[in-house]
Amino acid sequence: MQARVALIALWLITGLWANAARGADLTLGVSEGTSGGLDHGRVIAKYGPLAEVLGKALGRKVQVVFAREFSALEEGLRSGRFDLAMARPSDYPARAILEHGYQFVASARPEGQCLIVVREDDPATELAQLKGRRWVLPETVSYMSKFCAAELRDRDLALKNEKVSYVREQGAVVFYLQQRFSDVGGIASYSGAARDLGKARLRVLHRSVAQPYFPLVAHGRIGADQVKAMQAELSALPQNEPGRALLKGIGIEAFDTSTGTRLKALPGWLES
Repeated sequence: MQARVALIALWLITGLWANAARGADLTLGVSEGTSGGLDHGRVIAKYGPLAEVLGKALGRKVQVVFAREFSALEEGLRSGRFDLAMARPSDYPARAILEHGYQFVASARPEGQCLIVVREDDPATELAQLKGRRWVLPETVSYMSKFCAAELRDRDLALKNEKVSYVREQGAVVFYLQQRFSDVGGIASYSGAARDLGKARLRVLHRSVAQPYFPLVAHGRIGADQVKAMQAELSALPQNEPGRALLKGIGIEAFDTSTGTRLKALPGWLES
């Protein structure tokens, strides 16, 4: 009887591995945070070429799944529903590594920074001169608000001691400064607001330390050799025209496979 049970168990396990070997599709969860504004179809078209590159490395077809809401992203990572995930803000993939059994694959270049911005005519030239001014930042629960607060904390400027207005969109930070509702603002270096600072007659007074941006992580069921194969494919993208077109299509310059340790440290830095 025991031999029969063992034989059945072996048959079941062998069958499961055979199904895996035949190549059930893998999922790539993608989140562009609150700044993307894309629908599911456009996200699939945008990240489809990346999924093909990852699928080539893995020997499996990879399907793009759009995580429009942060709740969907968090659930997909917590449950392990996503075999792969590329997401911003970066603290979600970082926590997936620390708490949900994921492993680092790569992050995007250039890295992310908090930009401390003022009006062009503001006389301030250093952070110490901004104490006691009127600040405006994205909403308190947002990644970039925490990012800016952590940077300023490390520079001996505690926002809890300042007069701060919190707004929903980074574009509203620019509006507050232009309308002189506030004197100093914090925005992401990769935001649309940052690209249009000249038009808004604003200037960057301070750039924060850089942190890993738009990380790609893989669930622990993806083997170490497979992770290395993906990293090799991603690192090679800038070396050929199709690869450069792929990178341009998703709005980054390259993938960096060396930032895993720093990504794992990110949540602690934000909250310390």
